Amino acid sequence: MASDEALAELAEPGYWDARYDEAEPGKPLHEWFRSFADIEEFLKRSLFQVYPAESNPRILHLGSGDSTVPEDLAKCGYRNQLCVDFSAVVIKMMTQQHAEIKGIEWQQMDIRQMDKIPSQSIDVAFDKATLDAMIHGSPWTPPPDVVDNTGRYMRELTRVLKPTGIFIYITYRQPHFLRPLLNCEGTNWDIDIETLGKLDSSFSYYGFTCTLAGTRDAGKTS
Repeated sequence: MASDEALAELAEPGYWDARYDEAEPGKPLHEWFRSFADIEEFLKRSLFQVYPAESNPRILHLGSGDSTVPEDLAKCGYRNQLCVDFSAVVIKMMTQQHAEIKGIEWQQMDIRQMDKIPSQSIDVAFDKATLDAMIHGSPWTPPPDVVDNTGRYMRELTRVLKPTGIFIYITYRQPHFLRPLLNCEGTNWDIDIETLGKLDSSFSYYGFTCTLAGTRDAGKTS
């Protein structure tokens, strides 16, 4: 098991810059956590049925890394995607590799401070274990840096999300430990959770569909 210090490094861009520098051109270093095929059935329910491709929703990938999910969604017709990551190395790499794919933008950005994204401009926010990478230490009493980092992230997310938007989150962490971090000071989510399957070990992973409290029954607009 990784040490707490090693886990804390996952919240720093320098760690990821070094990792992505090791990647072979045109070949992903890894698909962080779960592949598109693993989560496709969940996305059919949480995304495709709520915001079909023809509605042209603005999709924000949070900590996109070198995941193939944006490309996979583009193949499904989603052509209004913004991928952000705090690693300059991976943003440069993905911009070059996907230059010919229309409808996907890549920007270096820290999800804890997304100044370049206007308020209430995002229909769908997608996180596949990015929040997980900010978490270390005791799950019962998270360290101050975890509370600070995750809180800043969640508050920025609620700022950029439209009132009728959705936040889709894929995680391996236990939901009862995540709820306090999601619903931190300054946020208020309605949260639906699905158990999606088993990891290679005996642990399940989960799909969260979050909406801003009080907007669950509002009509969706693009």
